[in-house]
Amino acid sequence: MTAAADPKPGIDWPVWALATAETLVWAGMFYLFPALLLQWETDLGWSKTDLTIAMTIAVATSAIGAPTAGRLIDQGYGGTVLMVSAGIGGILVGALSFVDDPWVFKSLWLGIGVCMAGCLYEPCFAFVTRTRGEGARKAITRITLVAGLAGTVSFPTANLIANAYGWRASTAVFCGLILFVAIPLFWYGTRPRHAVAETERVPVAGSRAAAMRRPVFWFLALSFASIALAHGMIITHLLPLLDERGVSAPLAVLTASLIGPMQVAGRLGMITIERRVSIEVICGLSFTFMIVAACILFVAGAVPMLLFVFVVVHGSGYGVTSITRPVVTANLLGREGFGAISGAMAVPFMAATALSPFLGSLIWSLGGYDVMIGAVLAIIGAGLLAFVLALRTAKATP
Repeated sequence: MTAAADPKPGIDWPVWALATAETLVWAGMFYLFPALLLQWETDLGWSKTDLTIAMTIAVATSAIGAPTAGRLIDQGYGGTVLMVSAGIGGILVGALSFVDDPWVFKSLWLGIGVCMAGCLYEPCFAFVTRTRGEGARKAITRITLVAGLAGTVSFPTANLIANAYGWRASTAVFCGLILFVAIPLFWYGTRPRHAVAETERVPVAGSRAAAMRRPVFWFLALSFASIALAHGMIITHLLPLLDERGVSAPLAVLTASLIGPMQVAGRLGMITIERRVSIEVICGLSFTFMIVAACILFVAGAVPMLLFVFVVVHGSGYGVTSITRPVVTANLLGREGFGAISGAMAVPFMAATALSPFLGSLIWSLGGYDVMIGAVLAIIGAGLLAFVLALRTAKATP
């Protein structure tokens, strides 16, 4: 693959455009669901399990579509994939404003899931890795620094509008933000910097198949999937979890809103130490941080101030994975055909994210949120073990 050279020194406007666009599509197509979960449960009268299965459908569909999106990006259609996916997704988010039937609700989220596959982090980072080569890490870091605020945008904005005008107004607002702000930014951010960057075609099937034959691929996929499953269970159920523990609604919303800034703080912290600590060590530390955060949730109801410790530790621990995941994958599996490899790696990650809302609801129905937190601890522990095995296997491979 021939990558474009780094831009001249100065403000890299295309990267900041992609960063802002990613913030809006994450806020409107992903975080909107947990932000409005209690609103839907109260207004529509549907069960928590019936609601969260819609998010499971959405993210599962996204996982299925990820390899196709990756192949299209490898073939030079990155900008088109990002813009079309955001456009259709924005329209479907707006269509949620008119829903009254649970099957229509689930069908719309299925469509949103297809669009997620083409405009969230995986396709964006595949595009950046393809077009910027060795400069991709810096661009990915900048994008995640901004897009880490997506939850901070979504939780307070969605609830503020919903409390004043109803949740249907919230979905309409996010529809407008995606259609009239995110799409133009994607257009600007994906304009070819050099013609070769988006016209050269690369063979992808061989590189993807070779990567998937290596044990390191599967250990790495399992480790990242554990992070997705644990984070998804916590973030989707955070508001009802805190409500069950007697935490006031304003404090619960504030807690959820602060996770985004803490993700950004974690990424900034990574930048300060990355010259002294390898990206693999930073990735391993993220598992430890998330284990500590889950432990804090056990007692957060009795000591509400610990919620601020929770958001710092969990947010920063999960936040760095947005950078470490593509970089570690490229380091261990190579950059040739990276879009296809990244798409394949995204399948278990997104499948775990898809399963997390429903699995959290199922565990809650069986034993409450204490049992769910215990399950989160076991999942992250297994993921840490898989990550260590991935590193050992990679070193042992000639």
